[in-house]
Amino acid sequence: MSLVIPTFSESWHRVAGVKAALRPTVASQRQKFRGDYWYVLHDSFNNQFFRLRPAAYDFIARLSADRTIEEVWLESLERDPENAPGQEEAIRLLTQLHYANLLFYDTPSDSEQFFERYQKRKQRELQSKLMSIMFIRLPLFDPDAYLKKLLPYTKLLFSWVGAVIWFGVVLLALKVVIDNSDQVFAQAEGVLAPENMLLLYLGMVFIKSLHELGHTLTCRHYGGEVHTLGVMLLIFTPLPYMDATSSWSFRSRWQRAFVGGAGMITEIFVAALAVFVWAGTGAGVVHSLAYNMMFVASVSTIIFNANPLLKFDGYYILSDLADFPNLYTRSRKHWVYWFEKYLFGLKNGIEVADSKAEVYWLSIYGALSGAYRIVVFAGIILFVADQYLILGLIMVAILVVTWVVVPPYKLTKYLASSPKLERSRGKAVSTVLALICVVVLLTAIVPLPNRFRAPGIAESQEYSFLSSQSSGVLEEVLIPGGTHVAAGDALLRLSDWELQNDIEMLNAQMQQLIATEQWALSQRSSDVQPLRQRRLALAQQLENLQFRQRGLIVRANQSGMWAAPDLEDQIGSWLQRGTQVGLLYNPDHFEFNAVVPQSEAANLFLDEIKLAEVRLSGRASKNFEVTNLKIIPFQSDQLPSAALSWLAGGDVITRSEDETGLRSTEPFFLIKADFTDEQSQSLYYGQSGKLRLTLEPEPLLWQVYRALRQLIQQRYQL
Repeated sequence: MSLVIPTFSESWHRVAGVKAALRPTVASQRQKFRGDYWYVLHDSFNNQFFRLRPAAYDFIARLSADRTIEEVWLESLERDPENAPGQEEAIRLLTQLHYANLLFYDTPSDSEQFFERYQKRKQRELQSKLMSIMFIRLPLFDPDAYLKKLLPYTKLLFSWVGAVIWFGVVLLALKVVIDNSDQVFAQAEGVLAPENMLLLYLGMVFIKSLHELGHTLTCRHYGGEVHTLGVMLLIFTPLPYMDATSSWSFRSRWQRAFVGGAGMITEIFVAALAVFVWAGTGAGVVHSLAYNMMFVASVSTIIFNANPLLKFDGYYILSDLADFPNLYTRSRKHWVYWFEKYLFGLKNGIEVADSKAEVYWLSIYGALSGAYRIVVFAGIILFVADQYLILGLIMVAILVVTWVVVPPYKLTKYLASSPKLERSRGKAVSTVLALICVVVLLTAIVPLPNRFRAPGIAESQEYSFLSSQSSGVLEEVLIPGGTHVAAGDALLRLSDWELQNDIEMLNAQMQQLIATEQWALSQRSSDVQPLRQRRLALAQQLENLQFRQRGLIVRANQSGMWAAPDLEDQIGSWLQRGTQVGLLYNPDHFEFNAVVPQSEAANLFLDEIKLAEVRLSGRASKNFEVTNLKIIPFQSDQLPSAALSWLAGGDVITRSEDETGLRSTEPFFLIKADFTDEQSQSLYYGQSGKLRLTLEPEPLLWQVYRALRQLIQQRYQL
């Protein structure tokens, strides 16, 4: 999508007679982006970069202190009338180069103006740092001379030998982590403990120092210069950083991407070495420090470095590989252009997208990056506030100023004084006021649906668990699960060859005693009584064994639906007496037991419930209407089923020391909801789902306010 810019401009007379040229410190580099050649200007004095198309570069490169801008423009127009920039585009290029301090003018006051612009740019950079209070960067010194001395010793790192060693070490470490996954996840629960914070910070500093060293060595290996090494305050935590912007001038995008990924590659390798130290040491400082390094390398890489929605390594890698330089800045300008064009009616706006593909990229990236930043900042604030409440409140105050106070101020200043709105200022102001009224109307006045969901489990009101009456090997499942059975039906068959041998041996002994007793009746009457008592005792033993033998057949103790999940997989295994093998339940009347956390408890007792519906897992398209709803007005921490816990993939956090997975960390309220289905056979006992409760409609702003207040009360008791 190429933008049509007018050839002539009403403001051309202001620049036509000016003599200007690129500063002597500006160097150019030709690069290829998505099949087209571009020129990148780099000023080594102020480390500024600027990208130009060939036609625009042809115009800028011809600027000279001996000729006016109009003379250069006419010459470019004569040489290439189809591609030469128009007057409007030439003014835009000159303005951008002017504010980037890449031009000098044949006027006595230019030097003074140059330093004024330089100071203003530094002030804007400082303001930008203050706006990004959680990611402040403080430069310290120039490490380039030291890096040059290291180059002969680092060649092996960028060879095939280095790549093979890296992959070998990482794969072996990954195997160690998988083999010890239980210990890895168990130890993660104590990472944020106060006694571990010092080791966590030390591990972070060590990992991040090597991370930045990986960037610098890779950039210097490919010929880039690194003149800035400093400290970054990441959430007020000092960490090292370096400036590798010189890699932008590399012709190969793969080299630029490799510079961007070198830090993460280094982190992963060091974390892999830490895995071996962790696995080979016992409890102690070294063991804990190694684990913290593993933790930092994995978490920071996933949330920050590798994620392209934040301006860290993943962002620059995506920009290089997709050939989208300045992706974040251009996406913001693209959204501003859309607002100015379609809301304010600004017709002379400049679209930064060069094609339809770029329109989609910039639109999607701008929306996703903005939303992700909000989510990440919110998570960071909650994390910090959980550990240090005062610091969290300070961060909230700063974000309120930067996100709530400053944007309206800038918008007001833009509407009141922006030269771009000179001809459409009235429409722009009225549009903004109309949008504010619509937002206020939709969020604070118009009632919107008010619902919340509670996780739960479906259970029949009439059910009984079946257990094996005797120990034995499961030989056969006579009736598969999911079948309706009658009382007395045989469901399972077990076997016990030792029990069978004991019964046969007792039968033989019984026959022998009967024969001996008959002989004593005729030959020795004094022996009859002892033999009879022994026969009765043996008969009692035989009866007990036969009872156990009958228990090898598990029968239904009531009519109902027979549920035996995964029982087929246990065929051939030994079942102890009392082992639960399944259950029988009445499928005609189900009850849904839902748990409501304390944060939603106020909705239950203060608002009227208009509608209650049950939605079961695996049947999301069907809502089951509740016929009777009963709220238990007492708090509990005993879940109705372990399927609701995090350990089983549920929503409720349970206590780590509870092996049953039934005790929640926070109390909840229990709701019992009766529901039925015309096809009752399709329901089964223990099916998880959600109870959706519809309350009185309420404006969105009050719903958000109440949820936020409940969150603060729950986490911080304020």
